[in-house]
Amino acid sequence: MTPPRSRGGNREIALVPEDRFDLTRTGCNMPPLPGGKPEKHPITVSDKAPWITFRPELRVLDCTIRDGGLMNNSRFSDEEVKAVYHTCIEAGIDYMEIGYKNSHEAFPKSEYGPWRHCDEEDLRRVVGDHTFEKTGLRLAVMADAGGKSDWQTKILPADQSVLDMIRVACYANQISEAVEMVHHCHGLGYETTLNIMAISTVHDVEIDQVLEIARETSAGTVVVVDSNGALYREQIDHLVNKYRKALEGTGKDVGIHAHNNLQLAFANTIEAIILGCNRVDATMMGLGRGAGNCPMEILLSFLRNPKFKLRPVLDLIQKTIMPMKGRFDWGPNIPYMITGALNAHPRSAMAFCESDRNGDIVGFYDKMLNEG
Repeated sequence: MTPPRSRGGNREIALVPEDRFDLTRTGCNMPPLPGGKPEKHPITVSDKAPWITFRPELRVLDCTIRDGGLMNNSRFSDEEVKAVYHTCIEAGIDYMEIGYKNSHEAFPKSEYGPWRHCDEEDLRRVVGDHTFEKTGLRLAVMADAGGKSDWQTKILPADQSVLDMIRVACYANQISEAVEMVHHCHGLGYETTLNIMAISTVHDVEIDQVLEIARETSAGTVVVVDSNGALYREQIDHLVNKYRKALEGTGKDVGIHAHNNLQLAFANTIEAIILGCNRVDATMMGLGRGAGNCPMEILLSFLRNPKFKLRPVLDLIQKTIMPMKGRFDWGPNIPYMITGALNAHPRSAMAFCESDRNGDIVGFYDKMLNEG
């Protein structure tokens, strides 16, 4: 008999009577049989335990400086960036996204720090003559579509730069420019990704069209980006499976970039991994825009690849990341939860948190409902 179902927002939740739980999945003792002892059931899901092994092809990207820069206009000191850089090397992390490759005109130096532009001289001042061969770490930047990046003129050929990868970020309606950006950067010798932002706001038919276009690009990875921190597990399942099916046979990977408005960034990231995502983003102590991202320390604790080392990450958090809380704040709170639950951009919650009315969360909720 099909168990009764209850509507939970946009999700259906199966209500299984307590006496029908299947405990054979965990090897637990079942309730005593009448007049007898508890019955012991073996684990029946599988003869293997995949959660204690690892996928060697899975790659982890740290985007602390890039995403965290949205909270302080990319004004990190050289020492802070260098600390994250060396931690990524010591921890065995595969990629470090060191900032944005965006326009000086759109983001003037008088208002934004050097990690909003990532000029080569600034990069080399921190990482020296970095190479993957010497460090085991690849460096990435993000270039935004929509006129935010001078990608035609400001990105050097890869053999003249310490950078290894350009991550092209776009909204669905900017896909045409993004394709040109990917093609241009690939031609310069870079590994490229296509990050389709705010995917929770895009209709399925539009996602299908974007993926059809992405399939034909030279991007090595197409990333599911939960910009609003609004996605639940069922939606992650739907999107990751959709991306994987659309990219099947191309050799492209699917990536995941989660935000933590509903405190699901880690859960959604491991769900994506289980479904076959081989490129995952995280940040140190979750440092990122608004509610932040999947915390690197939790992700590395979950992954079983022995090349990943947790202690350097904890050392960085203690000495470098935690002191930043005195200058600016990030992480889950009620206003960010509200925007996530309403599938709204967190900019309104960020403005509310910086206002003199930041204690009136009910008023903020009412305002968001009225604006929606």
